[in-house]
Amino acid sequence: MKRLFILLLCAAALPLFAQTPVYLNPAAALEDRVEDALQRMTLEEKVAMLHAQSKFSSPGVPRLGIPENWTSDGPHGVRVEVMWDEWYGANWTNDSCIAFPALTALAASWNPEMAVLYGKSIGEEARYRNKNVLLGPGVNIYRTPLNGRNFEYMGEDPFLAAQMVVPYIQEVQKNGVAACVKHFALNNQEVDRDHINVQVSDRALHEIYLPAFKAAVQQGGAWAIMGAYNQYRNQHCCHNRYLLNDILKRDWGFDGAVISDWGGVHNTGQAIANGLDMEFGTWTNGMDWGKSDAYSHYYLAQPYLQLLKSGQADEAVLNDKVRRILRLVFRTTMAPSRPYGSFGTQEHAGAGRRIAEEGIVLLQNNRNVLPVDLSKTKNILVAGENAVKRMTVGGGSSSLKAKYEVSPLAGIRARAGNAARVTYVKGYESPAEREQDVQDAKNPQTKNIDAKALRDEAVNAAKQADVVLFIGGLNKNAGQDCEGADRAGLELPYEQDLLIAELVKANPNTAVIILSGNAVAMPWVAQAPAIVEAWYNGTEAGNALAAVLFGDVNPSGKLPFTFPVRLQDNSAHAAGEYPGDGRDVIYRDDIFAGYRWLDKEKIKPLFAFGHGLSYTTFQYGKAAADKSSIAAGETLTITLPVKNTGARAGAEVVQLYISDKKSSLPRPPKELKGFKKIRLNAGEEQTVTFTIDRTALHFYDDAKGAWTAEPGEFEAHIGSSSADIRDTVTFYLK
Repeated sequence: MKRLFILLLCAAALPLFAQTPVYLNPAAALEDRVEDALQRMTLEEKVAMLHAQSKFSSPGVPRLGIPENWTSDGPHGVRVEVMWDEWYGANWTNDSCIAFPALTALAASWNPEMAVLYGKSIGEEARYRNKNVLLGPGVNIYRTPLNGRNFEYMGEDPFLAAQMVVPYIQEVQKNGVAACVKHFALNNQEVDRDHINVQVSDRALHEIYLPAFKAAVQQGGAWAIMGAYNQYRNQHCCHNRYLLNDILKRDWGFDGAVISDWGGVHNTGQAIANGLDMEFGTWTNGMDWGKSDAYSHYYLAQPYLQLLKSGQADEAVLNDKVRRILRLVFRTTMAPSRPYGSFGTQEHAGAGRRIAEEGIVLLQNNRNVLPVDLSKTKNILVAGENAVKRMTVGGGSSSLKAKYEVSPLAGIRARAGNAARVTYVKGYESPAEREQDVQDAKNPQTKNIDAKALRDEAVNAAKQADVVLFIGGLNKNAGQDCEGADRAGLELPYEQDLLIAELVKANPNTAVIILSGNAVAMPWVAQAPAIVEAWYNGTEAGNALAAVLFGDVNPSGKLPFTFPVRLQDNSAHAAGEYPGDGRDVIYRDDIFAGYRWLDKEKIKPLFAFGHGLSYTTFQYGKAAADKSSIAAGETLTITLPVKNTGARAGAEVVQLYISDKKSSLPRPPKELKGFKKIRLNAGEEQTVTFTIDRTALHFYDDAKGAWTAEPGEFEAHIGSSSADIRDTVTFYLK
């Protein structure tokens, strides 16, 4: 009888246990879980989720088992753990990451497969560190070569940036980590970035500055977007009605969370009404800056809660924000099949090296100075501070605590081995800068630098060498490639131009290797036989560079932005409006940014967008189209043979540009609309195929507020860069 009673009691209890809350049931649909959790939350719990609780985290709902959100700066590696309420590192011993190449280097690979590898690897690192939001990638358009954050972005062309960002996002998010695409939008300079109001036409906004963000949302499926510091239409972008509510959420159907940049929120009413979902960085130091309980006084904290309780704010708007944050949580920390990730592995270091090798660009190689032939070269001089300077630290929020960093000098010495003697001289020196994220960091120390003595030492050593490898460029110091400030000019700093000119004169077998995230002036370009753009390539930078310099890897990178001869040749500087008057900056170049401007003005670049050489040669055959005209809904297929006519295997990026021969609105002479990276053995030929549809022909008609493609004559240009067109096909849109 007792046994029967127990069985009956258990049977009666079964429905209670069967009613598992939907938000805890991994098999339930995402929106069902979101709605179930939302209806269980108190008003205070909802508001708490909207704002930070520490430097990089925001609250969950412990009562319901909903975890906190933990973000980490990216996009080149997972940032060091910092103190709860400070920027300085917490001095952990297990948070040293793999530093991946800067996004300029990824874009320079012109290979979406490298974006897949990049996203997968950095996503695994973020997941292992239990971050559920990676603050990157950045896709702001490269508009001026002075922008201090250009190294974090993917170049000057919206099509290239869109093609490269989508696989990055998809692979990051497969790890249960949200990619937070930034900075939305028009953050194209660091000067006055916290308040400058950008005046730009609707047409330029949609054709140049938004396409990569749109692709990130609609093709990449990004789960988070970060607002920009600057203003547009006299509203800060972190609570900008037109950008966030109208374009992002209404027109593009974005269902994720909009996150503020740190300190980018300025008004409670606008933050509520204009599309912001999560607020970070306002009064970032709650201990001695602002109020003692800083996080409670955020614009979306107690001020919002009081408006809700008094009936002055609509709870339906709050619920939309919370739904978006809950989606973020259920897609990441509460995803039932979330993998565990991995961190600081040899596999990730190898991935970074492979990306770096594909992104390095051979700009010039007269007299075949490169690759260095160790059978003939016994005395190598490496000159330049960048051969030994750490590049994974500094630069602002992208600064990293790398597990290790192979310098260019170390990579060259390791590759040369006993085959050649490698001597190093500094040649030039930059002022000391403190390293970020170190709790006991000291202020920069003033140094007395004898530039002439350093230069004389390098020139004398160059006379004794078989080959000189000068490794210079920019660095991550303030005023160089660094967040918070722009460069003062296009020239190389620290008297490098003078040093390079003297080195080339002393030794004609000199290769100039530039480390940078920006274009630089090259007054010595006619004298320097070999020039390489080697970017900031992270943990394996030195080994990747050595592999290219010694010919183990045939360079195949292409420039993702134009190198102008003079600063005035750049569109942002030609009209003299950069950086604005301190209040507004007017984009007078409109849709003619980057190579579009040089094409329109018939200005010859120093090195063109899409340019990059190889140690082999490629011959382009005749292009052919499968039809002479297309109608709406149809596609046009263009094919052409490309042959490796050199003596070694290599890769070439074949580029497709479209010209509209007659339009009711001004259009660029040509625009990138396709590219293919192909690998060919010596003597091998391959047919490259491009498919063109109506979207490749359209433009944004700001009078109609819509995309349109007008019937008429078009040209498809196929080439090796924007300035090296090999063949053209004419066709018509009916």
